[in-house]
Amino acid sequence: MIRMNVFFKFTLIASLLWYTAIAQKSIHKLYKARISEKKHKITTGADQTNLYIDYLKGKNIGMVINQTSVIGKNLTLSVDTFLKLGISVKKIFGPEHGFRGDASNGAEVNSSTDPSTGLPVISLYGNKHYKPTPEDLKGIDLMIFDIQDVGARFYTYLSTLHYVMEACAENNIELMLLDRPNPNGFYVDGPVLDTAYRSFVGLNLIPIAHGLTIAEYAQMINGEGWLKNHVQCKLKIITVANYTHNDNYKLPVNPSPNLNTEKSILLYPSVCLFEGTTLSLGRGTMFPFLQIGHPALEGKYTYSFKPVSIPGMSEDPPQMDKKCYGIDLKNYDTNIIRADGRINLTWLITLYKAFPDKAHFFNSYFTKLAGTDKLKEQIEAGESEEEIRASWEPALSNYKNMRVKYLLYP
Repeated sequence: MIRMNVFFKFTLIASLLWYTAIAQKSIHKLYKARISEKKHKITTGADQTNLYIDYLKGKNIGMVINQTSVIGKNLTLSVDTFLKLGISVKKIFGPEHGFRGDASNGAEVNSSTDPSTGLPVISLYGNKHYKPTPEDLKGIDLMIFDIQDVGARFYTYLSTLHYVMEACAENNIELMLLDRPNPNGFYVDGPVLDTAYRSFVGLNLIPIAHGLTIAEYAQMINGEGWLKNHVQCKLKIITVANYTHNDNYKLPVNPSPNLNTEKSILLYPSVCLFEGTTLSLGRGTMFPFLQIGHPALEGKYTYSFKPVSIPGMSEDPPQMDKKCYGIDLKNYDTNIIRADGRINLTWLITLYKAFPDKAHFFNSYFTKLAGTDKLKEQIEAGESEEEIRASWEPALSNYKNMRVKYLLYP
């Protein structure tokens, strides 16, 4: 009996030691995983203040920012952080939707004074004032550009960057870019812009889904000589840490009032083309870019929605107060786009075929969004998706090869 007790105690102690060793090993693995996760966490350029804050000291700073220009876990606006750190911020420059990001799409934004900081806010989206003037830049030693892009050519923050770079180059002012990930940076697709259709929704020779971050695009603008008179803007880039173009990055702040979900951001390069048609793409609802329809499609589609005026979001949306019938994309699996690596043309082709009044399906804005007059002509002619895609070559492949020169991330 005594021997059995001794044996039992020995077995129990051995078992406890074994389980303790296993538990410690598991804890160690978990700890290492958390360290690895922390080590490889995507960190925006703005969040890495230790890399650039000393560079700002003693300089008069101008900032091109909006509601996405945040720092830290509390998502504090970068200008507030800089002012608290004693940085001499003199002026704020606001893009489309305004400095606070609360103006409707296309709404003219006037210059003003920010009530929170008392700083002058110069609008770069009002009265055709897209480019800072020498007077706007007077007294500025360094400009900072920190705005979240979504990876589509027609997103106007790209044009704002172009004109800010041009103004800085002409006035011998350095531009610091606090880079941020591109949520649609995992693919490149669409027709490359035809120079005959340059506008504020497409200035340079890039496809609809360009596959670049803001800083990479800035390097391309310089490198390809796209600024007026081929001037060069002096750039200082603070890159994103631990980022690759294939990363699935969720934006911490809505980039604009109508891109209010992760899914709408991922569908934007495909769905925004409907802005150039008579159809509603959900502006005036809480699900913009996730539903597409028109009253004339009643009987052909059962899904319906009704756009209304929403102040600060869509005050006068297409087909306002009318019941629209069409397609619902709220449950669409965006992994399809990630796997396919292409914008979706099927919705555009299908809805055009279903629309009874084809002569009034497109409006004049469509060619600006598409960056070419060919896409409209091809859809009207009944060309297949593959025939349309084939016409994007060799320009698209040439762009992809050129893009490689300017990549900051794998």
